[in-house]
Amino acid sequence: MYKNNQQGMTAIGWLIVLGLIAFFALIILRMAPIYLESFKVKSALESLKQEPHITRKDKMEIMKLMENRFMIDDVDDVNLRKDMTVSKDNGVLTVSVKYEVRKHLVGNVDVVANFNPSVKVVAR
Repeated sequence: MYKNNQQGMTAIGWLIVLGLIAFFALIILRMAPIYLESFKVKSALESLKQEPHITRKDKMEIMKLMENRFMIDDVDDVNLRKDMTVSKDNGVLTVSVKYEVRKHLVGNVDVVANFNPSVKVVAR
């Protein structure tokens, strides 16, 4: 009769588990700020719905409003002059911000995220 002396994971097993945890923690730490910033951009766009007479304003006035909101929220990855489009059609104002964020992950590996939030505001 052989006695089963199995006690648990080996040192190599623990190293593999810890390596995987460290890898996923690194990904989360690099990606979390990107997505937090995208939520700030969406929130700034949604706040345009509460702005009085927003559908009467021109592109430069809307851009100035968005620049102020981005400065307050510390949004750095969006270049409004290049990334923001404003269109008016039949009393509907559409503002969209299409941008890409590229962050270094490890070695020669980068993370690229594309965002295209938009908001439609109907004239009251």
